[in-house]
Amino acid sequence: MLYRNPTAPIETRTRDLLSRMTLREKAGQLNQRMYGWNAYRRTPAGFELTEALYAETERFAGLGALYGLLRADAWSGVDHATGADAADSAALADLVQRHVVNESRLGIPALFVEEVPHGHMALDGTVLPVNLAVGATWDPELYEHAAAHAAAELRARGGHLALVSALDIARDPRWGRTEECFGEDPYLASRLTEALVRGMQGSSGDLFAPDKAPVVLKHFAGQGATIGGRNSAESELGPRELHEIHLPAARAGVRAGAAAVMAAYNEVDGMPCSGNRALLHDLLRRRWGFEGLVMADGLAVDRLARITGDPVSAGALALNSGVDLSLWDDGFTHLEEAVERGLVREETLDAAVIRVLRLKFRLGLFERPCPADQSPTPPTALAALGRDLSTALARAAVTLLHNNGGVLPIPSTATRIAVLGPHAATTAHQLGDYTAPQRPGTGTSVLDGLRRLAPPGVEITHARGCALTGDDTSGISEAVALADAADLAVLVLGGSSARTPETGFAANGAAQQTASEMTCGEGVDLAGLRLGDAQYELLRAASATGTPAVVVLVQGRPHAVPEAADLTAALLTVWYPGPWGGDAIAEVLLGHAEPAGRLPVSVPRSAAQLPVYYNHKDTEYGAYVDDSAEPLYSFGHGLSYTTFAYGPPRLGQHTVEVDVTNTGERRGRTVVQLYMRRLLTPVWPRTLELRAFRSLDLAPGECRTVRFPLGADQLAQVGADLETAVLPGTLEVRIAESARAALTAVPVLFRVDQNFTAPDATPL
Repeated sequence: MLYRNPTAPIETRTRDLLSRMTLREKAGQLNQRMYGWNAYRRTPAGFELTEALYAETERFAGLGALYGLLRADAWSGVDHATGADAADSAALADLVQRHVVNESRLGIPALFVEEVPHGHMALDGTVLPVNLAVGATWDPELYEHAAAHAAAELRARGGHLALVSALDIARDPRWGRTEECFGEDPYLASRLTEALVRGMQGSSGDLFAPDKAPVVLKHFAGQGATIGGRNSAESELGPRELHEIHLPAARAGVRAGAAAVMAAYNEVDGMPCSGNRALLHDLLRRRWGFEGLVMADGLAVDRLARITGDPVSAGALALNSGVDLSLWDDGFTHLEEAVERGLVREETLDAAVIRVLRLKFRLGLFERPCPADQSPTPPTALAALGRDLSTALARAAVTLLHNNGGVLPIPSTATRIAVLGPHAATTAHQLGDYTAPQRPGTGTSVLDGLRRLAPPGVEITHARGCALTGDDTSGISEAVALADAADLAVLVLGGSSARTPETGFAANGAAQQTASEMTCGEGVDLAGLRLGDAQYELLRAASATGTPAVVVLVQGRPHAVPEAADLTAALLTVWYPGPWGGDAIAEVLLGHAEPAGRLPVSVPRSAAQLPVYYNHKDTEYGAYVDDSAEPLYSFGHGLSYTTFAYGPPRLGQHTVEVDVTNTGERRGRTVVQLYMRRLLTPVWPRTLELRAFRSLDLAPGECRTVRFPLGADQLAQVGADLETAVLPGTLEVRIAESARAALTAVPVLFRVDQNFTAPDATPL
C-alpha cells in the first residue's frame, strides 16, 4: 500500500490512505473525545488499559487523537501515586499506541496531544516561568532555547502535539489567564510567538525531528479582550482592534510555520470562534494561506448547539467553518450522520482528515509509532538542562521597578536580613496555573536562595507574617519584631495560581470554586486587583519600623499595590518564576545578577482606572477627577543597578540609529525600545506602537550604537481595507527605555511616500 511507503511524498501517502478509509474511519480521525487519564490505570505490576479506551477505539475503529495522556494536576486527579513519571511515561504511551494501531483496520496511529503552557504539564516535566515572565525577559532567543527543551521533553515521553498559549494579549489584568499572555503589546507577543515556533518545531522541512513537536497556538482570536476580564466572556472587538492588537501574533506564528492553532471560546462579532467561518476560513486559510490544523478548545463545539439547535448540526457548523479536530465534544462524534444528512459535504470532511493525517506523516508516526522509536534522548537525561533553562528565564524576568537611594543590591553592611511574607519560604506559589504536582523538595524559595547565596556571617531570619488571602493579622507582630531588629527587610508578597484537590472545576477544567489561596489562573477572574488585606497590613507595619524594606511581588497579573511604591525602598516584580525562581530572585537581590526584566504590561494604580495599556488610540484622554489616569509603571519600564543615557536618534536610508552609554558604575543591561508615532495617517493612529527592540549589555562608561531597520516590520499598519501594508504618511521614531519615556524622548520625523519599498523587510 502506497501510504506505507516512507519514500513516497507525504501528500501522495495522505491521499492514498484517505482513499482507503470508510466514512466512519474518517470521522474518527477528527475526534478527540476522551480524557487521556481515563485511558489507563496504574497497578502494582505497571499500567493497564481501561474499558473506556477499548470502547473509544472500537467506536471509530481507531483513534484520531488523545488529549492529556500524561497530564497531571488536581483536575485530572493524576499524581505521583497514580500517573506516569519521567521513567515510565514512554512505556505508557507505547502501550496505548500499540492498542490504537492494532484496533485500526489500516494501522493508523493516534496523535497524543499534551498541555505545554510553560513546560510539559506532566509528572517530572520541567516547569518554566509563565508566559508573562517570558514577556518580561524581552529575550526571544532565550525563550527559543527553552521552547526547544520543552519539545524535547514532550517527544521523549511519547507526546506529539504541544498546546501552548501564545496568542492572547493582556488587555485587562482582571482576567485570571493574564499569566498565560506574553504581555499587552502585539509586537512583543509576535516576536516571542515566532521564537516559540522556531524552538519547538525546528526547521526540518516536511518532517519533524525526533526531538521537535508541532505547536498548537492558542487561542485564536481575541480572547484577551473579554469584557470585564471574565473568562470565556464575549469580546466586543471592532475589526480594527482585532487586526491591530489581537491578530499580529497569530499571523507571525503562521508565517513562522506553526503546525496548528486552537479556536478560542469567545465570540467575535456575534459568532463563537469555533463556528466563525470568516475568521477560520476566510482570514486564516484564504488570506493568510494557513495549511495547518485547527483544533477547537475544550467543549467549544458543543456550545454551538445554542445556535444550531442540536449537537449534530453544531459539529457540522464547526467543521464547515474550519475546525479540523474537536476536543472532548459530542458534536464531532456525529460527523458521519452529518454527512449522511447533507449538513456537511464529504469533501469538506476529507479536507480536515487530510490535515490530521498529514501531521501524523510529518511526525513519522507510521514508521515510528512508539516513543522508544522516536526520541534520541531519555526523559531523565533532560532534567538538569531543564532546571538551568528555567532558572535562566526566571533570572532574566526579574524586574526592578524602583530603587530609592540605591538600597539594592543588598549592601555588605546589611548583616541582618529579615525575610518576611507569605511567599518567602514556599515554592508552591511560584509555579503558576497548569502545573503538574511537584516532588517534595523540588525548587527553591526566596528564603532558600538568600540563605544559600548570602555572604558568610549574614544572619537571615524569617516569619510568614500573614496568609496570602484574608485579613488574619495574627502573625504580623512576629514579623515586625524581626524587621525592627534587622538592617533590611525583604517582604515577599503576591498572589497564587496553585490548585489543590479541594479546588472545584468546570467541565473544561477551569477553576470554579477556588481554594482559599488561589487568586489567579483560568476561571479566577478578579473584580479588583488588590492583594489579601493582611498583606497590606504587613507591608505597612514592616515599613513603619524604619528599617529599609524591599518588596518582591510574585504574581501572575499586575496587582494594584501602590503602597509598595510609596512605603518601600525598592520594589521588584517577578511573574510566577517557576520552581527555582527563589535562586534567581536571591541572585538579583544580592547583586550576583543584574535585574534584567522589563514590564510586558502596564501596572495600574487600581482596577478603577482600567484600561491602562500604553498603545491606546491617540486621543486627548483627560485625567480622572479622583485619581490619576496614568499607570503606576508603564509598559517597557525596568531599572538596572546602573544608569544609561540615550542620545538623539539619527535617520539613515531605511535605518535609524542611536548611541547608548552606560553612565553608571556597574555593568548592566538595557532594552532599547523603538516606538512609532504616526502624525499624518490614512487611519486614526495609536499614541505609540512598539516596532523594534534590542538588548544591550554595557560595561561602565561603554557607549554603543544601536541601528534599527526601518522596513515593513516597523512601518506597516492596518489600512482602511484591514490589509496590513506600508501606507504613506508622516511618522515619528522615538527610542527610549519604556513607553512612558518615549513620550518625552527626542523624536526623529520622516515621511513615507506611496512608493516605499523595503525588499529585505519581512511584512508584519
